[in-house]
Amino acid sequence: MIKSQFLKKIFLNKRYQLISQKVVQWYLEHGRHDLPWRKKVTPYRIWISEIMLQQTQVKTVIPYFKNFIKKFPTQKKLSEASEDQILAAWSGLGFYRRARNIFASKEIIRKQYGNRFPKTFDQIIELPGIGKSTAGAIMSLAYLVPQPILDGNVKRVIARLIKKDINLLKENELWKLSEELINQNDCFSYTQGIMDLGATICTPLNPACNDCPLNTHCLSAFKVTPASKRKSALAKKVIPMNLSLIQTKESILLVKNEASSIWKNLWLPFESKLLKNNIKNFKLTAAQEIRHELTHRRLDLKLKIYLSSKESQINTNQQYRWIKKDRIDEYGLPKPISKVIKQL
Repeated sequence: MIKSQFLKKIFLNKRYQLISQKVVQWYLEHGRHDLPWRKKVTPYRIWISEIMLQQTQVKTVIPYFKNFIKKFPTQKKLSEASEDQILAAWSGLGFYRRARNIFASKEIIRKQYGNRFPKTFDQIIELPGIGKSTAGAIMSLAYLVPQPILDGNVKRVIARLIKKDINLLKENELWKLSEELINQNDCFSYTQGIMDLGATICTPLNPACNDCPLNTHCLSAFKVTPASKRKSALAKKVIPMNLSLIQTKESILLVKNEASSIWKNLWLPFESKLLKNNIKNFKLTAAQEIRHELTHRRLDLKLKIYLSSKESQINTNQQYRWIKKDRIDEYGLPKPISKVIKQL
C-alpha cells in the first residue's frame, strides 16, 4: 500500500513537471510578450499591472497602465503623488478601491522601505490590496522566486486538467496543485504562461483544445461542452442618484465624496437635496439622465446643470472646491461625470 502511494506520487510529480515544462515552452513561443509590463520588468511595474488586472481584462488595462506609468514612471515619482492624482490617473478603470490601496501602499513603501518595493513574500502580502496570488505573481515575475498563483484563469486551467468542477474544489486543493505545477527553473515564463493559457486558450467558453499544449495531459480536453448562449445575467441592483452640477464660465463646483461607496474619495457634483437652500442663486441650463453600468450594479443618475455668475460660497460641512475647467484632469472623477464635464 505504501509502495503504491509512493509510486503514484512519483508518477504525479513527473506528470506535473512535464506539464510545467510544456507551459514554459508554449509561453516562449506563443506568449503575449508585447504587453507593456512585460517589456520592462521591475517590481514597481509588475505591482501596478497586477493591481490593475484584478477583476479587469488585459485589453482594458493596457491604455490605463501606459498612462499611469507615463505620469508615475518610478516608485519615487509615485511616492510624491497625492491620492487625488492617483485617482485621476485611475479614472474610468473602475473598482476605485484598488487605486486607494495603491496610495496606501506607496505610503507604507515610502515610510518603511525608503521608496524601494519590498522584496519578500511576507512583506509584500502585508500591503493593502495584495493577497496571496498577487504577492506570488510579484515574487515570481519581478524577483524570479517561485511562488504559486491562483487567479481566475489559473483556477480554470487546473480544474480542467484534473477534470473537477471548479466550484466544488476547495481553495487549499487548488493552491496545493498550483504549487506542485510551478516551474522551479523558469518561474517567470511559467507564471506568465499559465495566465496566458487561461486567458487565450483555456477560456471559460469554447476552449481551443486543439491549440493547447496540454491537451494530451488534460482530462477535460475536447470534452468541454461548447457554449451556445450565456445564461441571462442576474438583475442588477439599481442605485438612483440625483446630482446638481454648478459651473461658472471657467470653473466647476465639486465635492469630495467621503462616504463609504463605490466612488469614495472621488470628486462629484453635489447631491441635489444638499443644495436646496442654495439653488435659487443659480440658473438651471440643462438636465441629463445617465445610466451607468457597473459589474453588479446600475447607477441611474439624474443630473441638473446650473450656471453661476461667480464662485459662490456653499453652506455645507462637506469638502468642496471650485475647480478650473482646464485642470479637471488633475482630480479623480467617475467616468460618467468626467464625460459630462468635458462636454460643457
